[in-house]
Amino acid sequence: MALAFAVAAPSAALAQSTPIFVLNSLDASVSVIDPGSWTETKRITTGKEPHHMYLTPDEKSLIIANALSDTLTFIDPRTAEVQHVVRDILDPYQLRFSPNMKWFVTAANRLNHIDIYRWDGKDIVLAKRVATGKTPSHLWIDSKSTTIYSTMQDSDELVAVDLATQTIKWRTPTGAMPADVYGTADDKTLLVGLTGGDGVEVYDVSGKTPVRTKVIATGKGSHAFRAAGDKRHVFVSNRVANTISKIDLQTLESVATYPAPGGPDCMDVSADGKLLMVTSRWARKLTVIDLESKKVVRQINVGRSPHGVWTLDHAPR
Repeated sequence: MALAFAVAAPSAALAQSTPIFVLNSLDASVSVIDPGSWTETKRITTGKEPHHMYLTPDEKSLIIANALSDTLTFIDPRTAEVQHVVRDILDPYQLRFSPNMKWFVTAANRLNHIDIYRWDGKDIVLAKRVATGKTPSHLWIDSKSTTIYSTMQDSDELVAVDLATQTIKWRTPTGAMPADVYGTADDKTLLVGLTGGDGVEVYDVSGKTPVRTKVIATGKGSHAFRAAGDKRHVFVSNRVANTISKIDLQTLESVATYPAPGGPDCMDVSADGKLLMVTSRWARKLTVIDLESKKVVRQINVGRSPHGVWTLDHAPR
């Protein structure tokens, strides 16, 4: 059955000039989408299985992590031109820079370790490979650049790694198939999406050991987070439920739900905070949601198994 979309409001055309990037994991490519016409202008060939991406601290390069090719593809976020490829980065599934910009961290999803690299603004040099639990999935680094948090998708754990000693500080059991992890601005609370469950776990990490304080009911297959840009709310995609939930970080409750067909995964938010873009993993589309009307306003065809989505002109993270 064809989906019926609302008539696109004026806000559905983005007032920006930088492209939107969508990773097509099973096609080994990146779809480049023009935000004015909402059309795919080209596809960039990457390594095998690109899953996540991250901007370099100088904002001159968007790094694409190609897990099965052991490479990183650097792309100009403004022109969508490939700059260079870094090789011998073992199984980079998820990636993140520390806030102090000294460390670059990758999660080796299929090889059960986290790699910590030194970053001098130009070169990536491996400092330590940390063995973890089964299938490290997503990463978060606290605002002081002292601790890496990583979920273990297949051993159902949350692990904390001390950046100073580059050793595991603690590990704690979680619910089924933990995926993305998101930390509050005060570094006291972590949210963990349960892809094998129907909610988001909340952990108090202010002490020496973590304490699970509650589970926020969202929807089946809670997976990825994206800050709303207002310093109070965060979105979580519910991959199985085909919805996106909005969580109030002050009350730690779900306060809104949005339709997101096709297995919603990673998200980005337009700079004006009006549109939410989400990859529909099973539908081969980028879905655009008007946050005021809570309606899908358009879908753009992309490649197979679209995962990450990102644009330089976005709401604050």
